[in-house]
Amino acid sequence: SLKFVVNEMLVPEGMSFDFPDPASAKDAPLAQELFMYPFVERVFYMSNFITVTKEEDVEWLEIQSILRDHIQKFLESGKLILDAKAAADIPAEDETETIKKIKNILDEYIRPAVEQDGGAITYHSFQEGIVKVILQGSCSGCPSSTVTLKAGIENLFKRMMPEEVKGVEALG
Repeated sequence: SLKFVVNEMLVPEGMSFDFPDPASAKDAPLAQELFMYPFVERVFYMSNFITVTKEEDVEWLEIQSILRDHIQKFLESGKLILDAKAAADIPAEDETETIKKIKNILDEYIRPAVEQDGGAITYHSFQEGIVKVILQGSCSGCPSSTVTLKAGIENLFKRMMPEEVKGVEALG
């Protein structure tokens, strides 16, 4: 996966949009266009960046400038990257002090590192000591995301909230 950063916010703060295939991009004109390239496997929008995941048998050196130029021309044309706002499918729950602390740790310590690599991590829920998160962008297809989740994120939560958090799981 490769992260393409732009000088403007593409989607509202805290929101992200993950398109694992062309069908999922029906309300995302830029993602639809990027999927027309046979080497594009996944597209992800967040904040001020777009992450594109490619097929393994294609080298970034061959396609990076093609994708960069396509994204730049699309954005310069003034077209919107989304036709409609996607509604998040997150269950409602009371925001307890524990959940506030979990979200704060995600925002302060984890999210910046994940975003730096072109991915996103979003809080989903907390039940019976298990923090459930959603990994998107470059994280969703990354072979080392399980190691990062268990060795990095889970250990951080267990260290900072030893009484409350027993584990961390990724959904999807």
